[in-house]
Amino acid sequence: MAEAANRTKHWGRRSGNGPPSSLLCCLSVVCLFLFLSPVWAGAQTIDKMRVHKAESRLELISGNQVIREIPIALGGHPAGHKHEEGDSRTPEGLYTLDWRNSESNYHKSIHISYPDEEDRLDASTRGVNPGSMIMIHGQRNGFGWASWLVQKTDWTDGCIALTNSDMDEIWGMVTNGTPIEILP
Repeated sequence: MAEAANRTKHWGRRSGNGPPSSLLCCLSVVCLFLFLSPVWAGAQTIDKMRVHKAESRLELISGNQVIREIPIALGGHPAGHKHEEGDSRTPEGLYTLDWRNSESNYHKSIHISYPDEEDRLDASTRGVNPGSMIMIHGQRNGFGWASWLVQKTDWTDGCIALTNSDMDEIWGMVTNGTPIEILP
């Protein structure tokens, strides 16, 4: 009996060795929360993305609320709509994020559905190739460490570039089929 009383005094319960089950339950919940909290933080889904080219800014929108603004770099000649391959312009208009590539030459990439029918028709009447493979992507593989410098200038061939950490964040929040509006 003295041994049972001693265990009660030490662990707060009468039988067995070790901490009480209520303490284990609380610790389990705390560990689970800490383990899953990064997943919960990125779990908010994005209904739309909006790019303001003149401000070098990407907005993540859920419902009608802008939940995050991200600085971006654009094509080397960002003013105006993309008209042809090689013009280093980022397209303007309403497009869709239609597929993604986790194994690209850049830290992840999400494809923008440029060119659409109107873009192809415009290019055809001018006798040029409208271009393609316009992506939202992170930094060139192996150069993520330099994003603090690279992102200060428009350097892509027409894509929308982010830091790798920003790309990781939107990767989990944006699904294929999400609309993207690219404004001047």
